[in-house]
Amino acid sequence: MASNTVRTRFAPSPTGYMHVGNLRTALYAYLKAKSKGGTFILRIEDTDQGRLVEGAVDVIYDTLRQTGLLWDEGPDVGGPVGPYVQSERMGMFRQYAEQLVEQGKAYYCFCTAERLEQLHADQKAAGEAVGHYDGHCRDLPAEEVRRLLDAGTPYVIRQKMPREGVTGFDDAVYGHIEVNNAELEDQILIKTDGMPTYNFANVVDDHLMGITHVIRGSEYLSSTPKYNLLYDSFGWEKPVYIHCPPVMKDAQNKLSKRNGDASYQDLMAKGYLSAAVLNYILLLGWNPKGEEEIFSLEEMVKIFDESGISKSPAIFDPLKLRALNAAYIRRLSPEEFRKMADPWIDKAVHVEIDRDLLCANLQPRCEVLGEIPEQLDFFDAPLPFGPELYANKKQKTTPDTARQALSALLPVLENLPDWNKDAIFEACKAKAEEMEVKNGWLLYPLGIALSGKQRTPGGGTDLAAMMGREETLARLRAALAAL
Repeated sequence: MASNTVRTRFAPSPTGYMHVGNLRTALYAYLKAKSKGGTFILRIEDTDQGRLVEGAVDVIYDTLRQTGLLWDEGPDVGGPVGPYVQSERMGMFRQYAEQLVEQGKAYYCFCTAERLEQLHADQKAAGEAVGHYDGHCRDLPAEEVRRLLDAGTPYVIRQKMPREGVTGFDDAVYGHIEVNNAELEDQILIKTDGMPTYNFANVVDDHLMGITHVIRGSEYLSSTPKYNLLYDSFGWEKPVYIHCPPVMKDAQNKLSKRNGDASYQDLMAKGYLSAAVLNYILLLGWNPKGEEEIFSLEEMVKIFDESGISKSPAIFDPLKLRALNAAYIRRLSPEEFRKMADPWIDKAVHVEIDRDLLCANLQPRCEVLGEIPEQLDFFDAPLPFGPELYANKKQKTTPDTARQALSALLPVLENLPDWNKDAIFEACKAKAEEMEVKNGWLLYPLGIALSGKQRTPGGGTDLAAMMGREETLARLRAALAAL
């Protein structure tokens, strides 16, 4: 493994869905690797068995594949530093913790849960910071440690943190950060059940997998000094850190699935385009250098640089996502749009209509695919409506003028030899000229008669072409009878 090769990783926990912030981390890690001709690794961190959700690993795979963030090494594709599922790596962590114990950089802690509870109660009573371990077992004599181990006393392995001075690190986004070592607790590396803690497993895995750049959320900034002290204890080279700002719902609240905020899966279910969502997530806390904001994944690889990542929290703006999604829909070819729209049309339309013509009308008006069905609720059967719907100030129509217009149009359409969009429009336009009225005066009532709605995907003549001759004439006659 060449030391100058950029290696990044996305290391999600399989907890059920892909949060927008998680997907952004995956995207930035992918772009950092690909922009430097490096390697993007997928590692599944499933050591917290209590939080695992069945099927969640498939959600991770499906999301990354749908968005095009394909990994070079991972659980399903393998690679030189596997296994890539943390629970399958369990045997290797203890030896590293034991190594630190032998070197005097970690120790066995035999404190019981009762003693720790009492310690926290005493800290609270004294007005001190609660939860900080007091180092009770840090300097136990070697013979006492041996006696307790031989007796089978439960223990954890803790890292010996320095008590004085500071630990600092440089972050690519937030700059130089320092923490007083006196604030750092002797962190647990191996728990009583023999499992490694998240922090410990993370560092060991990143080192063994040759990760050169660690990209993650800014909530990990405060843990990074602990990570670096582990790297120092082992004498390992530290990675470059790139911490990303939080994704917020508004100025006060972080985006949270628990609060009903959208995950990637939710956005797909609402009919957003995968490429548009990925493009929007790119811009959550990262600024392109020019005015352009629409980028394919290939273009993102060419322009991405972590210097564009902001320190400020990124506000998730549903209206901007919607506008970006609409722009992506406009850019689809008619064939691509038809393929994407068909499943949504199927939810509402169960009769034969001209779908190509429908899609030609939908594409320039559609912002989110999930809103298609509600626009098409009149195709299967006429909607009930009152004559007041024909009233329109702009077109100068009333129920009375609508009756005149539909009466004039019926024989024209009954006698039309060719039934297609252009033929229908030209025949209606000729009738308007003959009657010396505006097209809208004649055609607005036609749209109402066919749909029972004021807003439709296409005007009256397009709706007639979509529905076909028989259905159009049947609805026209029924509308006239009702007037």
